Amino acid sequence: MSTVTKIENPETEPRVKAVFDDIRATRKSDFINNMWLYLAFDADLLEKTWSEVKAVMATPSALDPVVKEMLYIAVSVTNGCSYCAHSHTAAAKAKGMTTEQHADLLRVIALAAKTNQLAVALQVPVDAAFDADRQA
Repeated sequence: MSTVTKIENPETEPRVKAVFDDIRATRKSDFINNMWLYLAFDADLLEKTWSEVKAVMATPSALDPVVKEMLYIAVSVTNGCSYCAHSHTAAAKAKGMTTEQHADLLRVIALAAKTNQLAVALQVPVDAAFDADRQA
């Protein structure tokens, strides 16, 4: 259940149509997923969000596209975002994530969650060797 009403024909708004056209061109697909359809209630928010997503996720960088998607999955799981966990798992698979890589990712997510909780519960102080300022 959404907190906003999905716009019936969002592409009648020129700014929304421009963003959707850019999404289609960038992804080389006619599919506009619900995230963008629901963000279309506010053209400014849609434009800004797509611009950031395109810059980070669709622009070549030091990280491989599959790695970016896997990181997005990990953060989405940690934040409890079912929509993002589903959509970025599908994206990672489409970009070549194997079943074995997915299983490994889930093991890392589970381990990190456990050890993070232990470190928080124990209030373990950060080692001086891990302080970037001390290593300078």
